[in-house]
Amino acid sequence: MNKVFKALADPTRRRVLELLRQRPMTAGELSEQFAVSRPTMSAHFNVLREADLIDAHKQGTTITYRLKLSVLEDALLGFSQTFGIGNVATPRPSKGDPS
Repeated sequence: MNKVFKALADPTRRRVLELLRQRPMTAGELSEQFAVSRPTMSAHFNVLREADLIDAHKQGTTITYRLKLSVLEDALLGFSQTFGIGNVATPRPSKGDPS
């Protein structure tokens, strides 16, 4: 889970995930959306792959990335459970309550 949150900590990587949520995209298509060098984008892609948030498919010299939404959902669910977010607490009976 630490790798996922490291990946999500950067606004560029979050934007990449937003773009991939729309559809799979090539490295070139994604890189065109940012005012940074291709090596910098490649480093961002590596962090996202290491966190298992994206899948890469290489065909010739073209790499197409796809969002692995289930991994992101699992990480967010685990995070929310760690902090009790979204859990419905069962009320405890009061001292005078016979239940």
